[in-house]
Amino acid sequence: MSKLSELLNPGEPLPEGDDKARAVQTMFDSIAPRYDLVNRIMTFGLDTRWRRRTIAEMNLPTGSVVLDIAAGTGDFCRELEASGITAIGVDFSLGMLQSARTEASLVQADALNLPMPNASVDGATCGFALRNLVDLEPFFNELARTVRPGGRVALIDVGVPNNPILRFGHGIYFGKIVPIIGGLISNPAAYRYLPKSVQYLPEPPQLLGMLRAAGFSDATHTLLPPGAAQLLVGTRDD
Repeated sequence: MSKLSELLNPGEPLPEGDDKARAVQTMFDSIAPRYDLVNRIMTFGLDTRWRRRTIAEMNLPTGSVVLDIAAGTGDFCRELEASGITAIGVDFSLGMLQSARTEASLVQADALNLPMPNASVDGATCGFALRNLVDLEPFFNELARTVRPGGRVALIDVGVPNNPILRFGHGIYFGKIVPIIGGLISNPAAYRYLPKSVQYLPEPPQLLGMLRAAGFSDATHTLLPPGAAQLLVGTRDD
């Protein structure tokens, strides 16, 4: 049983392993046509600001080559290209790549088995997809393999505000309102999955530990205002 609508029935545990991979791939294929619209509405446009902050934190020179993993419809690729960086987009979902709006090169591939030679790119980004991966440690190891020494990675995903009042409001909005918005515009099962998927994310200290152990020993963690997104940034060790 791997259909997302079946796996996310009330009381049903979140999928793991191959079931998760199949469910996530099917889900993103289904929501691709309206993915950008829902993102803009549910984040009030903050997702664009967060991506630009992520690219700025990489601090890579013009002409660098950056792998954008879980590229989706190409939002990160467009921002990278606009900043003078050559982007290569990789995504597990063919439907997302078919809906992409970018001139960057795009490849359908598994983030845990990237089709790139060792030390072949100057950096890598990943936007709001860490929780959708089957296993984070192999992914961080793939980043370390493909990014050259001295290269940079910047990984952004959903976060939880530190402020108790903001955290309370965020919980209601993300857990109750976002699924309604997404369900009205796109696939209801997919946007019921979205708030549940946060359960896949380790706590920030564990995320940092895994990224540092993979070969990014200076990795840092930052909550982006108003705390609904978290950013991991690191330099590939020499």
